[in-house]
Amino acid sequence: PLRSNNNPYASFGATLAWDEEQNLWSTPHDVTHTEADDDRVLYNMIVVRNQLDKDSEEWQKLNYDIYTLRQTRKEVRSRWKHILEDLGFQKEADSLLSVTKLSTISDSQNMGKARDILLKLSEETNIFPTSWELSERYLFVVDRLIALDAADEFFKMASMVYPKRPSGERVDDSQKALQH
Repeated sequence: PLRSNNNPYASFGATLAWDEEQNLWSTPHDVTHTEADDDRVLYNMIVVRNQLDKDSEEWQKLNYDIYTLRQTRKEVRSRWKHILEDLGFQKEADSLLSVTKLSTISDSQNMGKARDILLKLSEETNIFPTSWELSERYLFVVDRLIALDAADEFFKMASMVYPKRPSGERVDDSQKALQH
């Protein structure tokens, strides 16, 4: 009733359920939301799903895809947080991972290095799922790590904890223990 169906922005967050739907990152009231490409993809999926009949097969498929994308994002964030905590950033991990619309790159000269490290992380580790498209969000995080002179240590830890394995290769129990 407070939200017009033809304008999805009319009453952003008017109800808890609507607020939950608008959360494009992981949890309700997440202040780290940005308007990056991956957020727009998720938002568009939500808008399309909300225009469908809840009993339809298309609605169920989109709902599952939205849930899966959110769970994947939570898993990736959890991996990054785990490594940051292992590097000694227990109290700072959440703030290092917090990226908002107001976030900026600390030094424009670091942008190239941050991109290189992020690409190297995606190619040489399993910190991101194989189907993951690199998120601009993590470019800001890598930039912060460069400023803290911890980017190389982060990469080394990610390589140890989430080593790249050929497709189909299983993780043995000792490797699982290392990852957790």
